[in-house]
Amino acid sequence: METSAIFKAYDVRGTYPDELNEDVARAVGSAFATFTNAPVILMARDMRPSGPSLSEAFSHGARSSGATVIDLGLASTDFIYFAAGYLNAPAAMFTASHNPAGYNGIKLCLAGAKPVGVESGLVEIEDLTKKFLVKPANGSMAPLEHRDLMDEWVRHVHSFVDLSALGPLRIIADTANGMGGFVVPKVFAGLPFSVEILYEELDGTFPNHPADPLNPANLVDLQQRMRESDADVGLAFDGDADRVFLVDERGEPVNGSLTTALVAQSVLQKNPGATILYNLICSKAVPEVILENGGVPVRTRVGHSFIKQVMAETNAVFGGEHSGHYYFRDNYRADSGIITALIVLELMSTSRRPLSELVAPLARYVASGEINSVVDDPHATVTVMTKMLQETGVKVDDLDGLSADYGEWWFNVRPSNTEPLLRLNVEAASDELCRERVREVLDMIKGAQ
Repeated sequence: METSAIFKAYDVRGTYPDELNEDVARAVGSAFATFTNAPVILMARDMRPSGPSLSEAFSHGARSSGATVIDLGLASTDFIYFAAGYLNAPAAMFTASHNPAGYNGIKLCLAGAKPVGVESGLVEIEDLTKKFLVKPANGSMAPLEHRDLMDEWVRHVHSFVDLSALGPLRIIADTANGMGGFVVPKVFAGLPFSVEILYEELDGTFPNHPADPLNPANLVDLQQRMRESDADVGLAFDGDADRVFLVDERGEPVNGSLTTALVAQSVLQKNPGATILYNLICSKAVPEVILENGGVPVRTRVGHSFIKQVMAETNAVFGGEHSGHYYFRDNYRADSGIITALIVLELMSTSRRPLSELVAPLARYVASGEINSVVDDPHATVTVMTKMLQETGVKVDDLDGLSADYGEWWFNVRPSNTEPLLRLNVEAASDELCRERVREVLDMIKGAQ
């Protein structure tokens, strides 16, 4: 079976069973055990129907290659990162995150929750997978154990806030039939919140709406419920519950940049002068807020493996991405939606101000959102655009694709990791200027092909 389609930049992901099936999962298990040479490998899964058989096959492959497998059962992805740090063992999470029901995947990390991506082992694991597909491992089977770490994880999540400072907030969480419906009740149990959960039942067919809160269409139900109720905040989780998006008390969504700035403020109150990371498509408001609160802003490429690497190099306390991933040094540098939610709830409790008021001073610019253009050769197009701009004297940088800052507005174009697309983000001082500059850059993309 061809594996190139399912080995992505950061994980293994494909449709079940034609791209990712039990034979592939078994081979990936053997490959991961061989690559890590670890005595123990952790494993967990989300609620997708193919999860039990795929994880069982992975376990078989890893065990036949000499690794004891500890099955942690149903979990969110941020739980498996915690486990990999807490037990100091490599781990595999069976999930396709926000992808539709027909997909499944495997997110891998090393001991200590260190990332595995194309630049940190995934290429080697794919090569080993191909070999084990042709000739499966047939060593004596190492043990399979089952373990429950949920209590330890909940205590860890709670450690990021002062539980005594939390107030009686009214919360509506849309978990979209994903793993948020499993972890939110456990984390919020015993806290002074009133919690209503939309679509709490675990159902990997996603009968109500896709578990992708980055798409505004999937926030509509939560927004409507917020407007009908007197709730203080809405929380929208993706399928594996490692991302969270906020909706304020008026039913208005809060984008990932503003959430990054909001959490940065809170983190800097507890860690004065700390380094905070943000990726290069976050709003300019993010570094501004970090500086205003005495922190040190550091700009990074998009993607968790890059952010975790820079976090290790700089000892940054927190890092945020516009896409809803928020990373914490004391969470083994891994991202967590539920930790982020708790920090925001603590900030709302201590300030005694509605979320819309907390966010208003941070909403300083207008963003285009991500706009995709289909091009034959994304990297070549970026090269041509860079040359065009340099010839006109525009200062550009190539940290991730092409970025150019004109003061009143800026843009970034970067190639997709998986498709023949260029992803464009524009931010400007006004709606009209943003619309004008989007048209200008899209014309530049067409002219560079």
